[in-house]
Amino acid sequence: MTEKTSPKLEWTELDQRAVDTVRVLAMDAVEKVGNGHPGTAMSLAPAAYLLFQKVMRHNPADPHWAGRDRFVLSAGHSSLTLYIQLYLAGFGLELDDLKALRTWGSKTPGHPEYRHTPGVETTTGPLGQGVGNAVGMAMAARRERGLLEPDAPKGEGLFDHQVYVIASDGDIEEGVASEASSLAGTQKLGNLTVIYDANKISIEDNTDIALSEDVAARYAAYGWHVQDVDWTQGGTGYEEDVQALYDALEAARAVTDKPSFIRLHTIIGWPAPNKQNTGKIHGSALGGDEVAATKKVLGWDPEQTFQVADDVIAHTREALDRGKALEVEWTAKFDAWKAANPERAALLDRLSKRELPDGWKDKLPSWEADAKGVATRAASGDVLTNLAPELPELWGGSADLAGSNNTTPKGQPSFIPAEYSTKEFSGDEYGRVLHFGIREHAMGSVLNGIALHGLTRPYGGTFLVFSDYMRPSVRLAALMQLPVTYVWTHDSIGLGEDGPTHQPIEHLSALRAIPGLDVVRPGDANETAAAWATILEHTDRPAGLVLTRQNVPTFPRGTDGYATTENVHKGAYVLLDTEGTPDVVLIGTGSEVQLAVEARAKLAEEGVNARVVSMPSREWFDEQDDAYRESVIPAGVRARVSVEAGIAQSWHDIVGDSGRSVSLEHYGASAAYQTLYDEFGITTDAVVQAAKDSIAAAAQISGPGVPPGRAAAGPVGPADAN
Repeated sequence: MTEKTSPKLEWTELDQRAVDTVRVLAMDAVEKVGNGHPGTAMSLAPAAYLLFQKVMRHNPADPHWAGRDRFVLSAGHSSLTLYIQLYLAGFGLELDDLKALRTWGSKTPGHPEYRHTPGVETTTGPLGQGVGNAVGMAMAARRERGLLEPDAPKGEGLFDHQVYVIASDGDIEEGVASEASSLAGTQKLGNLTVIYDANKISIEDNTDIALSEDVAARYAAYGWHVQDVDWTQGGTGYEEDVQALYDALEAARAVTDKPSFIRLHTIIGWPAPNKQNTGKIHGSALGGDEVAATKKVLGWDPEQTFQVADDVIAHTREALDRGKALEVEWTAKFDAWKAANPERAALLDRLSKRELPDGWKDKLPSWEADAKGVATRAASGDVLTNLAPELPELWGGSADLAGSNNTTPKGQPSFIPAEYSTKEFSGDEYGRVLHFGIREHAMGSVLNGIALHGLTRPYGGTFLVFSDYMRPSVRLAALMQLPVTYVWTHDSIGLGEDGPTHQPIEHLSALRAIPGLDVVRPGDANETAAAWATILEHTDRPAGLVLTRQNVPTFPRGTDGYATTENVHKGAYVLLDTEGTPDVVLIGTGSEVQLAVEARAKLAEEGVNARVVSMPSREWFDEQDDAYRESVIPAGVRARVSVEAGIAQSWHDIVGDSGRSVSLEHYGASAAYQTLYDEFGITTDAVVQAAKDSIAAAAQISGPGVPPGRAAAGPVGPADAN
């Protein structure tokens, strides 16, 4: 237990009744809907109340106030831990919202959802992701400090704030939290505090069956400042020593060169007389008898439900007055800062609106036509180098693959504590090149946290095949509509000798299956620059930029029949056309566009008129109106061929009833990439034959043509209707 320090926490009988109110509301809300997670919300009631009423700086009347502390409930299953505090403090939830827990259209879904409930900073459900989000938020706060007020005394800056997390045993067990916590220790994130609710209970009851290490020692080894607060008194009793937890939080705030970890020993479901400290209270309703018994223990009327005393809610809603006063005080300092720092104030205004500066596109590189060409990963690296001076908000790095992913803008410093600079990468705490280490899981969740923090645009790179490691966080980015960019390179069997473990086959189709994620596979260097431009202009979605290891030809632009890149943002465009109505439409992505171009020439020699369509993004094409889509792939042209070095699953609705796909429906092999393309039939001749087969099949079908299919765009659910 931490030693008590001054000032002594003010904790009145009214505060204690408010905490007991939290327990009762948690029981009643779950009981009413018949399912949910009451136990943690009951036992963590004092901790959550302490944070929201006594510790955190926030203004419930303005949940987006820039000066606020951030709170992340990584244990998202215990959503009531957060919802009830939002209700008590006056963030906009009312008692009816708690009564509507986990029901259609309510503000209180089963797990907290970003953009849906005021005061919810991130969507937490998959355990461990919230810890990673919080690490990203803490990193973003430091980067933003460097952009806006780098010389302010540490902890005293206008934009300095704390990031608080409540994590469960389940969060601690998930690998993504471990990865992110290790990175946080290296980054010395002194503005981050995690409260670990060590209640030793999960769905399968006692965690001894699966969790045996000393978690606090593990976090100390990560480089965290670690404290222990034991309300169980070593298993000999139970005392909710709120002062001890308050002292630990104050001590954590004072440590500015390490993230802080507070292990809080609790009894889940306290003070339920029969189900406390059991798995049964973790994820299910207590049942009427146990609710009644618990209310008796607390001195409440078992016959009453959702009971909130007038003096209790009046007391907790004083958070509104405190918050407004804090923001008024902060705003006066902010106005003075704006007057003294007009350029930085203008930058803040632009970043807050997610606007791009005038003329930024003029800095995009371009490439002359070249049959030998350049790898699109290299082109992407040139884009980042050129844009870095223009877009200070654009920052990122790689999961230890910087040289392969080309994610390091030339001449830019690393985002690391200065003492960790190396010969290869030097920087300081305000740098912009991120080093995630070999931690793809954490990279995804950290990128989400950076984007959630609000001002900057993060990107992160790895090989496309390892996007599997990132999939939960990518899915959450799409669900939250976050502008995160993934730089996924080595996008096909084109990476060659590394073999099938590194060659993505099913990944493009699997990623296209995520609603709200833009999958972008540019066909040459200039298309890569145009793709980056489009991605940066989108502020409401994540994008995966899928890039080649091998060189691909750089096509002529605006000459020799080739289109410019002006329609790349539409997802598909006619790269090369023919006179009149084409006999067949050849549709390619990435490194396979060149095969469609070559096949067109061969088909022309045989009197077959082929149109070549480059389709870097199915998602962007799906957004276009019917007239544009018809102009690219006419419904009346049934003969269509897709060519992509992966499975054809995501192409069937594009090629239609008589179309053909040149694809790869099995794993790759270890050999030079040219050999692999030949051996597996991803060739110009294969495209030519597929075109002939498709033309023959189309000739057998009468009636009106079929336009290419259109996938539903983006997440759809009750949250989107509000």
